[in-house]
Amino acid sequence: TPMTDQPLYPRNLDHAFSRRDSDAFSVCSSMGTAPSHAAPITSLSDRASQAAALRAVNAYLAPAAIHLRPPLPPAKDIVAAFHHLADRLRYPLKAAAWEDDLLALLRSLGCPYKVTRSALKAPGTPHSWPPLLSVLYWLTLLCRATDGLAASPPPSTDLMTYITESYYLFLTGEDDAVAALDDDYHSKARAQVGALGVAIQDLEKEVQDLEAKRSKQMSAPSRLKALEEKKDAFTADVQKFEAVVKSWSTKIKEKEDALVEKEKELEAKVMNCQQTMAENEELLKQVETQVVNVRDVDRMAREMQAVEHDIAKLENANAVLEEKGWELEAALVSKLEEIEGLAELCNQSLRKLKPSIDFQFEVNAKGSSPAEILGTTYKTTLKPALNALANETKRLIISKRDESIDLQKQLQGIAKMLEEKRSHVSVLQAKHNEMTGQLDSLDREIQTHVSRCAADARKLKDELEKKEHHMSTVEKEAEEFLKNSEEGLQAALRETDEETQMCARELLKLIDSIAEYKEFVEQSTAEMKKDLYECVDDIASLSVKIV
Repeated sequence: TPMTDQPLYPRNLDHAFSRRDSDAFSVCSSMGTAPSHAAPITSLSDRASQAAALRAVNAYLAPAAIHLRPPLPPAKDIVAAFHHLADRLRYPLKAAAWEDDLLALLRSLGCPYKVTRSALKAPGTPHSWPPLLSVLYWLTLLCRATDGLAASPPPSTDLMTYITESYYLFLTGEDDAVAALDDDYHSKARAQVGALGVAIQDLEKEVQDLEAKRSKQMSAPSRLKALEEKKDAFTADVQKFEAVVKSWSTKIKEKEDALVEKEKELEAKVMNCQQTMAENEELLKQVETQVVNVRDVDRMAREMQAVEHDIAKLENANAVLEEKGWELEAALVSKLEEIEGLAELCNQSLRKLKPSIDFQFEVNAKGSSPAEILGTTYKTTLKPALNALANETKRLIISKRDESIDLQKQLQGIAKMLEEKRSHVSVLQAKHNEMTGQLDSLDREIQTHVSRCAADARKLKDELEKKEHHMSTVEKEAEEFLKNSEEGLQAALRETDEETQMCARELLKLIDSIAEYKEFVEQSTAEMKKDLYECVDDIASLSVKIV
């Protein structure tokens, strides 16, 4: 377009060069005249500030194994601190005349604190220590600043080259070369951004694959967990079996105790019956030996009734005891059946556990004690087998735990690799963001320039439209003025014609009047001549007469 082929306004290159040179000179002069210390110098006159400064100095000197002990450090430690700080500033001090080298270094760096040679000769005295601490603190801050500058990454070479060349071309006024350089750098930057985007996508895909692999490994059933569950199931079965055995052992013991008590009660009843029978025999003997009378017969009858009543009671009690014995026997039978069922359950559990021995619980219904009913072989054969099985389970658990530790180490290595990949991705993302920011800034500058040019074009267009409108208005006014002038001219011509005709008529009238007046004058002149002649004649006649 014409707008891009030639500038909107003619450029005065000499003026541009002089202006750009003056700008560059002003920038350089402003950089050269900048103050060397932006922050105010802190005074270390009080003890609190001295302690804080000493802590900062010791924190920086800690990697070099140098420690300044308050309140007055030794002179050799102070000298070692100065040597270390000078080495960090790449200005090593000589061992012989280190005071001169240090003073020269402080003068070249523009140190705001004044230090005398005598203070450096005796650094550990109360009079010389505060200014030396101020210098040490200032050098520590300077070393930290230089360390930070050394640790900061260098700027991009391509960007610096582009900025340098673009500014050089800008100063020389080569706008076409600047535009070409901008287009070239933009194309390279877009290509680099595209490559970085592809690399980031590849890294994100790799991260997703690693995450999927990690999640798959984490979600996969662990063999250790399965073995632990199996061990827990075995332990629960063993505990249930032991609980069942213990509960039935306690129940059997309780029943045996109850049976012993019942036997004791039965023996007591039998003894009571025997005593009663012995007493009856003695009473019969006494009755046989006694003399029978009516009172004795009545008394004996009453005693017989009492004895019969006691016998009836004893028979009833015996019947009750027999019923209780039958009930107890039925309960024993049911308990034996329950014991047999539990023994079968225990045998099934043993078959599930698969111990190294072939052992089965067998219930002896004729036994009178737990040892006779269940036997004593389970203590000598089953318990060692269960202990061996528990030890084997523990050994398997330990081996699986080692395997799980190895797997955890592998997972930690994978997680570390993922973290490194993420850090690399974050670095690439930061570079991408930086390049995107630079491209955005360049795009904004281009858009600003384009918008400025468009605004100038719109302004010129508006001015041109205003001028065209003004010209059209002036033309209309001129046409109207011309029309009005023509109309006025016609009217003036008509008026002039009328006035001319009027003047002509008046002129004709005047000519006629002049002619008439001429005739009148001629007549008057003729009459006056006639009168004059007559007067001359009269005078002549008079003179003649006088003579």
